[in-house]
Amino acid sequence: IMDGFSLTLHIYFVFILILYLFTMFINVTLICAIVLEKMLHDPMYLFLCNLCFNGIIGASSFYPKILYDILVDSHVITYIGCLTQICVIYFYVYCECTNLTVMAYDRYVAICKPLHYHCNMTIRKVWTLILLTWLFSLLEVTIGIVLTARLPFCSVDIDKFYCSNWAVVKLACVDTTLNNLYGFIFTSYNFSQMILILISYVNIIKASLRSQAGRRKFMQTCIPHLITLSNFVISLLFDVMYARYGSNTSLLALRNIMSVEFLVVPPLINPIIYGLNLSQIRNSLFNCKVIPLS
Repeated sequence: IMDGFSLTLHIYFVFILILYLFTMFINVTLICAIVLEKMLHDPMYLFLCNLCFNGIIGASSFYPKILYDILVDSHVITYIGCLTQICVIYFYVYCECTNLTVMAYDRYVAICKPLHYHCNMTIRKVWTLILLTWLFSLLEVTIGIVLTARLPFCSVDIDKFYCSNWAVVKLACVDTTLNNLYGFIFTSYNFSQMILILISYVNIIKASLRSQAGRRKFMQTCIPHLITLSNFVISLLFDVMYARYGSNTSLLALRNIMSVEFLVVPPLINPIIYGLNLSQIRNSLFNCKVIPLS
């Protein structure tokens, strides 16, 4: 007979598994809709495809490990496994920040300089921006992992649901000034991208107010981006600031929820928001062509 605690664990496991599978399903569905539909090969949709693919990476960096922990009732991870999880999570974060910045630039050119859009945002330039997003994110992650892997550790307990770079660095027995400098530089760099996005949207809003068509384009393509951006930045900023300066005992439940929010919610809501709001994606997903029999 299953006791109450085991039943609760099984309920958690089933719920999280369904959430993970649903997240994977809607992201893969949106990617397939964009890839298979030739009308959706415009820059905005290719950036959205990259955002969804990165969402799969982010979700997969968290869900499988916590599902395994619940299934075997264990909270242990190997050193290599911990570094791997750090690598995947931080790659997702860096790639998400850069991709959202590139998407803001795309909307800025589309709304503020519509006559130059197809000249400035060629398919070749789009693929170059996507490639640079991935390569630079990989470079950022590699530097952080190398700096962390060189440290000797005096403890093995991490006070989070997953391995994060700062949580591991705090366990070190030696001076971590170089790691702190790395964290400060790349955190500042990624949040400075938000300033560029803000500047872009100030100009976008000014341009949108000049015409009815501009306002309609803003509501259809920019509002989903702003919702995605706000959700990701607020949850990530909370996690970064609380990890470095917060108490380990106060607001523990809130901290645990917010620490996984940027890994759970953006990959889940991004394809829903864009899929429901962009008419071309809706048509691609829900409209079926009936081919008459000859």
